[in-house]
Amino acid sequence: MDLSVIFAVAEHAASGAAEHPEEHHKSEVPFFIAGAFFAIFAIAISVYGFKRPDFPTTAAAARGVMSAGAVFMMAAVGTAIYVAL
Repeated sequence: MDLSVIFAVAEHAASGAAEHPEEHHKSEVPFFIAGAFFAIFAIAISVYGFKRPDFPTTAAAARGVMSAGAVFMMAAVGTAIYVAL
């Protein structure tokens, strides 16, 4: 196979991608939703924690709150990476 054909196809593909960059745009809505849930969770935990200094009352509850925070954080970061790539 002639290499000029391969280079011509690659050049055509590159020029097509440069002309229409909006075709590969991913929606940012998943990131905004995950980020909003993470922010609301953080504010709710902060307010509740200030009102009740003994929150969380047990070690299991503390692990649950930390796990929920980690899940929300991973969802926000994961959707940000998904949108960026």
